[in-house]
Amino acid sequence: MTVPHPSLSPNDEAITIGILLCGHAPEDIAADMGNYDDMFVDLLKGHGLRFRTYAVVDNQFPDSVEECDGWLITGSKHGAYEPHSWIPPLEKFIRDVYADGRPMVGICFGHQIIAQALGGTVEKYSKGWAVGRQDYLIDGQPIALNAWHQDQVTKVPPGATVIGQNAFCDNAALLYDNRILTVQPHPEHTAAFFERLAESRGRGLVPDEVLDEAIARMDEPTQHQTVADRMAAFLKRGA
Repeated sequence: MTVPHPSLSPNDEAITIGILLCGHAPEDIAADMGNYDDMFVDLLKGHGLRFRTYAVVDNQFPDSVEECDGWLITGSKHGAYEPHSWIPPLEKFIRDVYADGRPMVGICFGHQIIAQALGGTVEKYSKGWAVGRQDYLIDGQPIALNAWHQDQVTKVPPGATVIGQNAFCDNAALLYDNRILTVQPHPEHTAAFFERLAESRGRGLVPDEVLDEAIARMDEPTQHQTVADRMAAFLKRGA
């Protein structure tokens, strides 16, 4: 089953982006702020895009890469290396999109599962968590974005170029032959969402000192819209 985003008329926009939903927001947050796909719809609004959600985490997959003009893979609480039934078909779909040439964007888990599907390695990072506002260099430009991850791409797959990093994450953004763009942090995470996520999932999972520092910086500005603009332009290339 696929789900068109209810806030958009099917006739309003020309370019359809399939959102591959790889996890669900905590129920209490989703009730107030929407699920992860809703956050991307909000992030990319105003760019002439229409969205259709496929809950791959619930084994709901597109029939073909041709169903949409481009694809976006969301974050998830799951690890790319975990033995879930939906991981292998998702990896195959990623390889099919790459072969087809339609644009694809991956965020956090999306960044990781794309790397793994195309021959890279994803691991739980020995130095712990990156949570909250982080400073990156992406294409040589300073970019601050919110992050929430312990897993990282530790081996870059063939054909991928590292275009973003910081001291904690060597492979924070990757570009695959101008076909796929992925970033480790979360441009879709607002300060309000991060605060709720920290309350809902943070304590007992993320070390208190890491979480407390992240919460203290929660209201500092990020360049999420700069990254959103690039994501939208990249996805529109397929139209």
